[in-house]
Amino acid sequence: MNRRGFILAGCGTSLAALTVQPVVAANPLSTVARRLIDSNVSLFRWPLRRMPLDETPRLLSTLRDHQVAEAWAGSFEGLLHKAQGSVNSRLTDECRRRGGGILRPVGSINPRLPDWEYELRRCALEHRMPGIRLHPNYHGYGLEDPAFERLLRVASDLGLWVQLALAMEDERMMHPLMRVLPVDPTPLSTVLKVVPKCRLLLVNALRTLRAKPLLELLSTGQVWVEISMLEGIGGLGTLLSQVRNDRVLFGSHAPLFYFESALLKLQESELTQKQLDAIVSGNASSLVKTSPLKHRHGHQ
Repeated sequence: MNRRGFILAGCGTSLAALTVQPVVAANPLSTVARRLIDSNVSLFRWPLRRMPLDETPRLLSTLRDHQVAEAWAGSFEGLLHKAQGSVNSRLTDECRRRGGGILRPVGSINPRLPDWEYELRRCALEHRMPGIRLHPNYHGYGLEDPAFERLLRVASDLGLWVQLALAMEDERMMHPLMRVLPVDPTPLSTVLKVVPKCRLLLVNALRTLRAKPLLELLSTGQVWVEISMLEGIGGLGTLLSQVRNDRVLFGSHAPLFYFESALLKLQESELTQKQLDAIVSGNASSLVKTSPLKHRHGHQ
């Protein structure tokens, strides 16, 4: 049974007994000296259903319970709202007022909207965000679109790193009137060659992007990947036997996924202490430190 099947099988009153409690009792982070950085969480409500942690205080409580010192937070509202400026303002305000010093806002940008360059600059200069998150499949463009290359170039010049979400949920969970195909990453290698300064984190990628295409992308410029959609027993160990250890980040995709599921990925694979330290925080810190504008990435 894969991880998602295990968790779904434990829904209801047995969930805590089957998944949450064993992970907490044998927390693999108990021996980690460095802080945990979650590179992939989202705030507010998923458009089609409620989730237990879709209110910021509840999500924050879970992050604190599991020793998360920093979480990079996008907004579910960024998927479908056309007023991206309001989305990013609301996200920034939520992180500052209720983020407990843990949540770092990651802006939403849609290059199909006429004012996207203005909004991108607001993310960097007004909101002082460390990065942005892109959803090409929800915003209706492919990675071969010239606007995508332009967006990466401007973001890099502003010192922002870019999160590219290849998917948001399993297609089997999608509403029949809102089926959204994963992003086709094929054009990425070509685009990154002409934007070498871009720091790109592939989000929710490991369900559809694997093997040779993944290896090629991780060897192209400054590209990282997070683990939230990695499936299979011992999957993280297998991944690290194929890709560079310094290119893999911890990500939970909470609250759409159970945070404990991401911790289980660390626990079920045989990792060295060096690998564990790198994944839970070291690689994320390296991604941030490569910014030419480091002062923008401090605590808000």
